[in-house]
Amino acid sequence: MSTSIAAAEAPIRVAVVDDQALVRAGFSMVIDSQPDMRVVAQADNGATAVAELTAADVDVVLMDVRMPGMDGLSATGELVAAWHRGGNDARIIVLTTFDVDEYAIDAIEHGASGFLLKDAPPEEMLAAIRNVHRGDAVLAPSTTRRLLDRLGRQRPDLPPATAPDPRLGDLTDREREVLTLIAQGLTNQEIAAQLVVAEATVKTHIGRILAKLEVRDRVQAVIFAYEVGLVAPGGK
Repeated sequence: MSTSIAAAEAPIRVAVVDDQALVRAGFSMVIDSQPDMRVVAQADNGATAVAELTAADVDVVLMDVRMPGMDGLSATGELVAAWHRGGNDARIIVLTTFDVDEYAIDAIEHGASGFLLKDAPPEEMLAAIRNVHRGDAVLAPSTTRRLLDRLGRQRPDLPPATAPDPRLGDLTDREREVLTLIAQGLTNQEIAAQLVVAEATVKTHIGRILAKLEVRDRVQAVIFAYEVGLVAPGGK
């Protein structure tokens, strides 16, 4: 087998951070049952996660919100900052037992690429890991819209018109259109239907948008779209 083929088949390296041993064991069992992913680390609190995962070879971290000592949001912020300094492209999915918008918004603002309920079906968790590893974000469109609303409340001083930013000028007209629809909370399927193109084409556009804007995922692209005035509070 060639090196390139072997590299392409390398499993997604996952870390599980939760203060409940049974939860860690359950998640690990489900993840390790998949041929394309494996659990490479576990931690029972945020401080341990930061200490052990800052320099670890990990691709995706499942991070509980509520833990003793350092909580999952603080740990997420510290890990993302450390990875950014070190050029690590690992990503974090924040887990919680509560469907509370505040947690989702705080998780994204701390640098997480996704938000997932602990009682989500196993297949949903596995899909979330794969999506985040590909560079997508795991966030419901409704939460994306609320994120935009919150940004508007926090940053009322931002101009309604597009602020000068050279990255925005690098986008084609179609890429700018796709970015606007992402920022309005539309899924890839909804964008494809509205533009009358294949969903694969939308994914290609999004990949180019993320590369040109130099952002990690679509949620960071939404924040960019708001900050330059491409969309206004409420996603309009």
